[in-house]
Amino acid sequence: MTSLVPDAPLLQAEAGITSAARRWRPAPLVAGAAAMHAGAAAAIAAHLAAWPWAAAGALASHAAVVGCGLWPRSTLLGPNLTRLPASAGDQITLTIDDGPDPEVTPRVLDLLERHGVRATFFCIGEAARKHPHWVEAIAARGHAIENHSHCHRPLFSLQGPRSLRREIEAAQQTLTELSGTRPLFFRAPAGLRNPFLEPVLCALGLHLASWTRRGFDTCARDARQVARRLTAGMGSRDILLLHDGNAGRDADGRPMVLDVLPVVLQAAQQAGLRWTTLRAAMPAGSLDARAFAPADVLRPE
Repeated sequence: MTSLVPDAPLLQAEAGITSAARRWRPAPLVAGAAAMHAGAAAAIAAHLAAWPWAAAGALASHAAVVGCGLWPRSTLLGPNLTRLPASAGDQITLTIDDGPDPEVTPRVLDLLERHGVRATFFCIGEAARKHPHWVEAIAARGHAIENHSHCHRPLFSLQGPRSLRREIEAAQQTLTELSGTRPLFFRAPAGLRNPFLEPVLCALGLHLASWTRRGFDTCARDARQVARRLTAGMGSRDILLLHDGNAGRDADGRPMVLDVLPVVLQAAQQAGLRWTTLRAAMPAGSLDARAFAPADVLRPE
């Protein structure tokens, strides 16, 4: 089958970014937790009676790491793109997760085309294998395709480094093959993760991205409420999250995103905001968290 999308190296050159593996640098919280565990073990070995205090310290540090993993927009476990860089100006990004879906994705693509908007689709590798035509269609219409894991496992954040790598690498291979472009960003299922994720992403040349605001459209029943969550206070450099896969439905069974999306697109137009994709919003050069000011990428929101 002939690919519908442009040559991958050309697309990445136009974006001015690369997907090369990068060196992992443990976040201070991760390094501190490791040091606390090592110190607790040493304290117990030196003086057995110290075990209650050592265990309490180790458990507290472990709880802090777990808590940060349950906070999708946290940057305490490593770099996490929660907002576009300052160079994006008045641009914002629409990200659409969990597809492709043969019923919803085509209708989302038509809506975006009518408004002249390009979005970033975080696709699931397994769904892409089942519906390869729609992956090609997403890319052919000028949208970006990024990695959202292979199976979207509910217990994704409980996996070890080897399992994480297999899961992410499988999706990376599938999406690259079908779209003709290697994904540069990764979004964890439900945004949940653990300290093993960042080293895996570094090895695969991927960068974690979450969002500025989300509509909770997979579980809501009222499209107006979802739209309000996304548009209230919406401003430049925002990263918005909706879903074409696992789409929530209203009382009539209509996919929520189909009613929410026109409202969001109109609100952005009225606010004078311009749409872009994640990769198009990045400055030229290697996509590395060190290239951005801490206020742009690294701070918790």
